[in-house]
Amino acid sequence: MSMMTMKLDCPLPKLDFEVITLGHGSGGLLTHKLLESGVFDLLKNDHLDAQHDGAILNLKGKTAFTTDSFVISPIIFPGGNIGELAVNGTVNDLAMCGALPKFLSLSFIIEEGLSMQEFWEVLVGVKYAAKTAGVQVVTGDTKVVERGKGDKLFINTTGLGEVHDQANIDIKSIKEGDKILVSGPVATHGVAIMSVREGLEFETDVKSDTQSLHRVVAELLESFGKHIHLLRDPTRGGVATVLKEIATQSKLGMEIDQKAIPIHPGVEGACEMLGLDPLYVANEGIFIAIVDAQVENEVLDVLKGTVEGSDANCIGAITLEHPTQVVLKSAIGGKRVLNLLPGEQLPRIC
Repeated sequence: MSMMTMKLDCPLPKLDFEVITLGHGSGGLLTHKLLESGVFDLLKNDHLDAQHDGAILNLKGKTAFTTDSFVISPIIFPGGNIGELAVNGTVNDLAMCGALPKFLSLSFIIEEGLSMQEFWEVLVGVKYAAKTAGVQVVTGDTKVVERGKGDKLFINTTGLGEVHDQANIDIKSIKEGDKILVSGPVATHGVAIMSVREGLEFETDVKSDTQSLHRVVAELLESFGKHIHLLRDPTRGGVATVLKEIATQSKLGMEIDQKAIPIHPGVEGACEMLGLDPLYVANEGIFIAIVDAQVENEVLDVLKGTVEGSDANCIGAITLEHPTQVVLKSAIGGKRVLNLLPGEQLPRIC
C-alpha cells in the first residue's frame, strides 16, 4: 500500500470486477459502473455531479489556461502516483503563470487489464492532491484501449486559474543583474522514479518531490509583485534545460554556481552511480524564480519560511555577457556551458 492510500481513508468499494476491460470504455453499463463506483463518488462536487461533457464555470479577471499529459512509468512510485502527479503538475503550470488554480479536467486512457486496485489508488492520489491544492475536478473523460496498447494508464489534464493581481510574469522583464533562485533540491523526482524502474532498481529512501506550489508563489507575488520577473518549474529536462530555454528566449546570458545548487546527498550519489547529470534530471516540486536583485534576500527569507521552499537558494545571475549561454562554474572551479541534451536521459519520467 502506498503513502497515498494512507493519507486518505478511502477503501476500495465492493465491485463485481477486479480488472478493467474493454467493456469499461464502451460507454455502456460497465462504463457507468466504473465511473459511478470510482470517479464520480470519490471526486464528488457540484460541477462533476452534473455528469456532463463540460462544465460552466465562473472566473474573474485574467485567466490562465494550461494542459498537460502524464505517461510516467511506473504509475505508482515512492512518494506518489500518476494521479497525484497529474494534479500537481497542472496546478504548478498555472502557478508559474502567476495564477491561483481553480478548476481541472481529468481524462484517463486506461489499458485493458489494469487492476481496479491500482486504478483506485490513482484516484485516491487525484483526490488527495486536489484537496491539498484546493482545486476541483469538474469534467473529464475515460477511454480503454486494448491490452498492450497503453502501458497501464495515461492521464491528460487541463487547468484554469485566476491570475494574481500583482503578477507580471514576463520573460521580457528579465534584465542584467537579476538573481536566479531555485526553491528546493534538484533531481529528487527523477531519482525516485529511477529507483523503481525495471532494470535500474537500487537501494534508496528518496521519494518524489511532487507537490503543489501555488500557495508559496501567491505569497511571493503578494509581497514582491512585479519584482518577480519569471517563474518556471523544471520538470522534464531538469534545471539546465529550463535555464537554457530562458537564456535563448531572452537573448541574455546566465552564470550559475554549482556549489549553490541544493541537492540531497542520496540523490547526488544515485546520479553519480548511474552516470547522470542531476541538472538534467526531472523535478516535480520545485520552481525557478528570476527576481530583481534588490529583493533577493527578502524572497529567500520568505521561501525558507515555507515547507515548499525551506531549502531555497540563489544559484546565479543574469548577465549581458555570452548572450543565450548558460555558464556553470563547477565545484572544482572550472567552467562549462550548459546546452540542451540531444535526447532523454531517461524517458517516461513524468
